[in-house]
This record gives sequence, structure tokens and C-alpha cells, in this order.
Amino acid sequence: MKNAVVIGAGFAGLAASSLLARDGWKVTLVERNDEVGGRARLWKTEGYTFDMGPSWYLMPEVFECFFTAMGARREDYYSITRLDPAYRVFFEDEESVDVPGQLKGVLELFAGIEEGGDEQLKRYLDESAYKYDTAMKEFLYRDYNSVLDLCSRRLIFEGSKLHIFQRLDRHTARFFKDHRSRKIVQYPTVFLGSSPSNTPALYSLMSHVDMNLGVWFPTGGMGAAALGMARLARESGVEIVTGREVRRAVIRGGRIVGVETRSAGGAGGAGEAIEFPADAVLNTADYQWFEEHALDKKNRRYSSVYWKRRVVAPSMFLAYLGMNRKLPELAHHNLYFAREWERHFDTIFRNRAWPENPSWYLSRVTATAPGMAPAGRENIFVLVPVAPGLEDSDERREEYFDYVLRHIRKGSGVNLGPGREVTRIFTHRDFSNDYNAFQGSALGLSHTKLQTALFRPARRSRRLKNLYHAGQFTHPGVGVPMVMISAELAARAMTSAEGGGT
Repeated sequence: MKNAVVIGAGFAGLAASSLLARDGWKVTLVERNDEVGGRARLWKTEGYTFDMGPSWYLMPEVFECFFTAMGARREDYYSITRLDPAYRVFFEDEESVDVPGQLKGVLELFAGIEEGGDEQLKRYLDESAYKYDTAMKEFLYRDYNSVLDLCSRRLIFEGSKLHIFQRLDRHTARFFKDHRSRKIVQYPTVFLGSSPSNTPALYSLMSHVDMNLGVWFPTGGMGAAALGMARLARESGVEIVTGREVRRAVIRGGRIVGVETRSAGGAGGAGEAIEFPADAVLNTADYQWFEEHALDKKNRRYSSVYWKRRVVAPSMFLAYLGMNRKLPELAHHNLYFAREWERHFDTIFRNRAWPENPSWYLSRVTATAPGMAPAGRENIFVLVPVAPGLEDSDERREEYFDYVLRHIRKGSGVNLGPGREVTRIFTHRDFSNDYNAFQGSALGLSHTKLQTALFRPARRSRRLKNLYHAGQFTHPGVGVPMVMISAELAARAMTSAEGGGT
């Protein structure tokens, strides 16, 4: 059997390692943290179980396709529940609304927001569903290796219908007049690490994902889904090694023949060096970090200048809060949209600064899963998208945390001050320290027109032909379902090019 080393035990690494094992590879999955899941790992303290990263389970068919490809059933590894309401939206100086979990209720909601809003939403979702179906069948599950791949007859024929070269904010303005309607259909751009003004209108397909396919929740949180996938990987023969960070790639004869690892903890990564031999390596960890820290300059595909010119996706200011009182005024998912939310996007993508009057997301996971907190208590997750690369001192964290709590109280009426028995802040330097994240980004690279499909970092190394990449930096991009598709593409390419695992 050929040896495959997969780096990073997030959703991409877990999916890819299972698929490679299925194809006959002897797979070692190496993770720098002590837990699997990557950004979706769990943190447990004082009876609370916190999802540390992704909290929206979207595009369930992608997960079902993966388990089917593995000859397994997803429900044997974790269960999911459709949320209703899907989420609650707080608008600045206006009444909040609940977005129902079923389309009929969503249409009624839009009819109440603006005259004819239900009919406009029907038209918008018809387009969105068409884009989604076309993307799933034609574009997402294929790789792009040259400009010729973008010039296929199908893509040229569908291009105008998919609105690849239009901006999402202008596209939605054709359908909706009220800013509340527009914000509800535009907010998923945050999942793509972008803003409505620099995201291709193709991604209006996310409204189909949101309103037709639904918002779901895995029992035990997103981390529980990752643990289920880790169990499937182990059952498939994958050896999962945690607490080991890749320090350098071992190169001989123009090929990568292994990776050298050290204990992730300790000063300077001190600890016994262990080398894992490989006939091929698949990196799902931070692409930029691996290129610039694990590879010699001559073996890198991209220069430092290339990375400096990328549009980096936001970091996140996160707070994990354990509350010793109930908060029934909150739904499971809660969003706050500032009236002039463009200013918030400007502080992320144009004039990098800590945002004032930011839009935010708040999860009360115990609305659905009370077992993720002690009895009578609430598990709260607060998220504010912020620019990558900001100063992240202890003093700045505490100052901004106090501001965010006041801002949440003003925007929603919810006071998160009294009754906190657990408080943990996680932002730029934590993303860098725990995940080697480029500029402390939570998401990698944004989905701009010039960072989509062929224009994202390449799947395969140019100089080391048996080195591959998957995850949020590569096509199809950001988000848990996207990195799982990326994993399938990478495993397929690796098995095809390297002659399979036997």
C-alpha cells in the first residue's frame, strides 16, 4: 500500500483521509491540536460544551454524498435537526423578525416587509435554485487547471444566467426595495468571507441553500459532526495523530517523501521530531503557512508578493459565554444588521479597523441542545466579523469585548453582563496560534471575482508533483460544505495521478 499523509484534521482533512483510505491508501492524518475538527473542534469547561467555530449546518446533501461515497450512513455517526425558526434578525432601530424554517413562512415574512415581497422572493429563489443546481452539477465538483477550463461550452452558455460578472448587491437591488429584504438575502456573503459589493451575484445561490434547503443543527454541535467523521475515518483504517505540528516537508529527487513533525506545544516547537513517510501528501492546513514555513523557497508555488496581493477574508472576534440564567428572548441563531452595514464591510476590506456599530451574530445553542450547558444555564457564542491583521493585545480585546456587550444590549435588548460564569475571547492571535492562520483570518481568502474557481490557489504543487492541497483556500472555497467538496476533488486527483493506493 502507498502511504498518504494528510495534514490537518478539520472537515477537509477528515473527509479526504477517509476517501483516500477507501481508495486503498495507507493514510496518516496529522493534526497540530490535541482535538480533531480544526476550527470546528469542541471546547469543554465547567459543564459547557462550546462549538469553537462553524455553527451553521448548511447544504446537507454534500454531507450525505460524502457518507454515501464511503458506503456509510450519516445518521449512524450523528443526527441533524432542521431549525424553525431558522434564525432571528435584529435590525437597527426597527423591530426584529424571525425567518421561518419553511418557505411558506418566509414568503409571508417578505410580503409583510414590502409590497409584493413574496412574489419577488419567489422570482429570486427560482434564480437562486437554478444557480445552485447548475453549480452543483457542472462547476463545484470539478477542478479548474487552465483558462480553457473556464471556456467550456457549458460555462459560456450558462454564464449570463449565473450572473458571474455581476455584483451581488446590485443584483439583489433588482428584486427588493426594502433594505431589510436585501440584507436577509445578502448576509450569507459573510459565510464566503466577502461583502455584497465584491461578491459575484452567482452566490445568490446561498439564498436557496438558506431558505429552500434549510438551516440544520447536528446533535451535539458542529464539533459532534466532526467527531462522527473522525470515527468513520478510523473505521476506514486512517491513523489520526494529534498534537503534532508539521515543521518541514522532506524533499528528495523533486518529490515530497514525508513530513517532519514536532510536538505542537513547547517553546519553539520543542520535542521529539517524528517523520512520517509519504508517497504523496495532501495539505488541508493553512495554504500560505505551509508554503512559507514547511517548504524551501525553491519548492513554493507562490511568492510572498502573491499572498500580499490576495483579498484576505475576515477574522472573527469571538466570545464563548456560559450564562447562569436563561435567555428565552434569543433564538438559536441570531443576527443583527446595522442600517448602514456597508461601513462595517469597509472596516474589513478597505480601511482596516475595529468596527463601530458592527453587525454581529449570536448563537444560543441551548435553545436546541440544552445538554450543551448545565441545567438552567445557556451556552452563548458571539461573533463579530473584523478585518484580518488587526492589533490584538489583551487590553484591546477587553476594551472591544465591553463595547460589543453594550452594543448587543442596545441592538437586541439582551444583557449579557450579569450571570456570566464562563468567558473566553478568541480572535486574531488565537487563529494564528491554533491554526497558523494567514493574518489571523478565520476563513482564508474572500470570494471575489478574481479569487473564484481557477483564480484560487491551485490544487496541485507545480514543483512537487505529489503534493496536493484542499480546504478553504482552494476551489470551491470557504465554508464547511465547500471544503468537503474540495477534499473529494483532491482525493480524486491524488489517486488518479499517483496510480491509486496500491
